[in-house]
Amino acid sequence: MQHSDPAYDITTPDALAALFGPVGEASIAKERDHIDAHYRALIEASPFVALASVGPDGLDCSPRGDPKGFVHVADEKTLILPDRRGNNRIDSLRNLIADPRVALLFLIPGVSETLRVNGRARISVDPQLLARHAVDGRLPKVALVITVDTVFFQCSRAVVRADLWNPDRHAARGSLPTPGQILAAATQARIDGETYDRELPARVKTTLY
Repeated sequence: MQHSDPAYDITTPDALAALFGPVGEASIAKERDHIDAHYRALIEASPFVALASVGPDGLDCSPRGDPKGFVHVADEKTLILPDRRGNNRIDSLRNLIADPRVALLFLIPGVSETLRVNGRARISVDPQLLARHAVDGRLPKVALVITVDTVFFQCSRAVVRADLWNPDRHAARGSLPTPGQILAAATQARIDGETYDRELPARVKTTLY
């Protein structure tokens, strides 16, 4: 089934520019090539960032979260992002071996503006760097050392339209498929979904770091 007519596709920069018009002055002025005091405050208030990368096998965008300020502002051109325990797919890290470019989107609960950072990342196992990001004596296996190319805030429209921070709009857990149900379906029940869901809360709690 064809969902749209390719004849209506926008395929050139000129066609895009004609459709959207000129960029507002504020949208240009807010972009910096370094982290100033205001942008530093936003990064230090954020407990969550989405990390986007690209590599030979395609794109990846994955969540990173910790108590606010977990992304350390080392200086106006450098961020340090500890890589916490996960599922060991390491899709982002594999991408960075091939292509250092990254994009980050910081969210701050209760704040409608987001913060965008574009830059290049190195994967480090520097002992002093890892020790700085230890939690309860547990060190991250690696940390990303990110050189900032551009940083700017994103206006509030997307978060306002989504009503993202309104608890009355939050989905009830029971209204959606559980991780166990998804895995059971994906593996033709080789993974016991009920057991997976039952054990998941304790597993997450004991393997955060």
